[in-house]
Amino acid sequence: MIWISMFYEFFKTGLMAAGGGLATLPFLYAMAAKTGWFTTTDIANMVAVSESTPGPLGVNMATYVGFQVLGIPGGIWSTLSLTCPAIIVVTCIS
Repeated sequence: MIWISMFYEFFKTGLMAAGGGLATLPFLYAMAAKTGWFTTTDIANMVAVSESTPGPLGVNMATYVGFQVLGIPGGIWSTLSLTCPAIIVVTCIS
């Protein structure tokens, strides 16, 4: 059940958070309060780690959360969940 919940939360975040990785922060705060997968202190750590590693900020944060909750498969799952809406929209437009 946690896999479906994680997919839903990050799919929703990827669909609604237009404007870059920092636009995902309100969704992450809401997710932390709703699920308890991470704390607000973890969000500060996610931003710090995501800013210091290459790649999009939102994707790095999703990978961090997925890895913390479900290990390597969770990191892959949450990253795919976050990027899935963009892939669907671009495919429909093209």
